[in-house]
Amino acid sequence: MPIYEYQCQSCGNEHEALQKMSAEPLVNCPACNKPELKKKISAAGFRLKGNGWYETDFKGGSKKKGSEPSKTNSKSEPAKASGHSCGSGCSH
Repeated sequence: MPIYEYQCQSCGNEHEALQKMSAEPLVNCPACNKPELKKKISAAGFRLKGNGWYETDFKGGSKKKGSEPSKTNSKSEPAKASGHSCGSGCSH
């Protein structure tokens, strides 16, 4: 939930409120109880910079996804194909 900043137009009191984005703006000042609160325009607390995050950012080596041959377990594949998941001890 974002933190919104408000300022009272009557007494000048500044107030912060943790609210849902869909919540109605506050109107009553907590200091003077007058319906004079106005939401202030403020910058976000953080900024996303750069080109973004990629799957390869934290992996070691120079291999790319898809360059490794896929490894499969021949014992479990027939069970998956037939819809059974009881393993090699199953009589199905």
